[in-house]
Amino acid sequence: MTDTPATERPVLSAVRNRIGHLTLNRPAGLNALTLDMIRQLHGQLAEWAEDPAIHAVVLRANGEKAFCAGGDIRFLYDSFKAGDTAHETFFEEEYALDHYIHTYPKPVLALMDGFVLGGGMGLVQGATLRVITERARMGMPEVGIGYFPDVGGSYFLSRLPGELGTYLGVTGVHIDAADALYAGLADHCITHDQLTELDRCLDGMSWSVHPEEALRTLVSSLAVGRPATAELEALRPAIDAHFAHADVQAIRAALAEEQRPAYRDWAQATLKVMDGRSPLAMCVTRELLHRGRLLDLPACFALELHLDRQWFAQGDIMEGVRALIVHKDKNPHWNPPSLDAVDADRVAAFFAGFKPAAARSRRLVTA
Repeated sequence: MTDTPATERPVLSAVRNRIGHLTLNRPAGLNALTLDMIRQLHGQLAEWAEDPAIHAVVLRANGEKAFCAGGDIRFLYDSFKAGDTAHETFFEEEYALDHYIHTYPKPVLALMDGFVLGGGMGLVQGATLRVITERARMGMPEVGIGYFPDVGGSYFLSRLPGELGTYLGVTGVHIDAADALYAGLADHCITHDQLTELDRCLDGMSWSVHPEEALRTLVSSLAVGRPATAELEALRPAIDAHFAHADVQAIRAALAEEQRPAYRDWAQATLKVMDGRSPLAMCVTRELLHRGRLLDLPACFALELHLDRQWFAQGDIMEGVRALIVHKDKNPHWNPPSLDAVDADRVAAFFAGFKPAAARSRRLVTA
């Protein structure tokens, strides 16, 4: 048996001009993360962190469609069905990698083109510089498969302006580049056609100033600003009003009553989206983001793991993956089937026993 050719490995690594380049290389699978990819990324980052010859890291992906469309959901489904613990290991190591990027000692430039969803968001939100192209589509769509925003989503979504994070988490909608910049989920936008020029500039940097300053100056010189009017900016008054309600049932009721011409169509479209999501997942998501506002980063990851350890047996993810990915009948039977049937005590039970102080003192696993 021959080794996999270097160009076909799921993660490619290279060093050029004192920059470590990490490239996700599963374009046919929209660069969805596997456990092996997570371990390769973490291991290479750890090696470069200790190498004085490496000044910075660039994280990007191959393919025209996606930077990373999430995690390998089918693997997680199969693991739980088989009765093993591989899905638990996946989450522990994925969150450890994401946390490591948030705290990485050298500047990380995340370069995103195409879809950046779920696990892809976890990789980039801790980066020093989050650079998108006009083709970027970002989101945390977990409620659509009966899950909740993880990979640090309880931290970075809960800290977006106003109720934008609640809106994005509870509905699971995707946003474009203009909205990503407005919401604070990206720092700069360059055009897709400028990617080659960015690489040329990276290869020619002189490092006469601090690496982070050098990267910021370079990216700023290429950035095009917001590529279009941000829809979220226009919708912000309605989003902040409706998604500030204390539970998802009240959010839905408020949206149903929206009659202002500027917001009525959006409210009706949002209701239609929510009515296709898992009621339980939406309610747990709203509670998760509400709690996340008061927790630091390690505690947010720990709370997400706390939910993970219960969710496959007690939440809606197995049914969501069955309906949307395995059998593809696109007819998930959520439990319960409607928002009105979601019991507040059941939502609260997922969070029972979690102690933030203990979470802060517990080290995340390392690669």
